Amino acid sequence: MKLLSRSLGLALAVLILAAAACSPTQSGAARKVKQQGDRKLAPDFALKDVNGATVRLSDYRGKVVLLNFWATWCGPCKIEIPWFIEFEQKHKDRGFAVLGISMDDGGWEVVRPFLARMNVNYRTLMGDETVAELYGGVASLPTSFLIDREGRIASAHLGLVSKSVYENEIEQLLAAPGAQGSAADAAVRLAGGGANQPSAER
Repeated sequence: MKLLSRSLGLALAVLILAAAACSPTQSGAARKVKQQGDRKLAPDFALKDVNGATVRLSDYRGKVVLLNFWATWCGPCKIEIPWFIEFEQKHKDRGFAVLGISMDDGGWEVVRPFLARMNVNYRTLMGDETVAELYGGVASLPTSFLIDREGRIASAHLGLVSKSVYENEIEQLLAAPGAQGSAADAAVRLAGGGANQPSAER
C-alpha cells in the first residue's frame, strides 16, 4: 500500500512539472536571482547556428545571457519569442544577448523558415541530446536559464513564466557590477551577421 502511494505521488509530481512547461504563465511576482555565491558555472557547449558557424557559450563571457531551449511546435515557446526579440533589441547595447537552442527533430529545414516568419533577431543554435543533458535533461519546453557576466547560472525557469519575471531578473543582472562585455563578444555578434540570416546550408 505504501509502495502504491509512493508511486502515485511520483506520478502526480511528474504531471505537475509537465503542466508547468506547457501551461498558463507562472506568477509574475518580483523575485531575486540567486546570490553570487550560490551560482554554478553554466556548462559550456559548441553548437551550430543557422549559417553553420560554431558558437560556444563561453564566447559570450562578459555578457548577461538568456539561454532558451525551445521548439517550433511548442505553444508556450511561441508566446515567449516576441518578448525575447524585444529584450535583445532593448538591452543588446548594455551587454545582453539571447541565445535560443532549438530542440526540433526536423533541424534547420523546419527552424529556418520559422525564424524568418517570426523575425527573430537573436542568435539561434541547433541543439542535441548532449547539450540537453548538460542542462539537466531539459525534460520540458520551454526551459530557460539566465546567465551572469561571469558565466554562472543566476536563475532557471521550467515552463512559461511572465514577461515581468524576465524583465526583473535581466535588470538585476545588468545592474550588477561586472565587465560590460569584451571586444571578443562584439566580434561574435558581428560574425553572426543578422543573427539568423542564412548564408550557407548546414
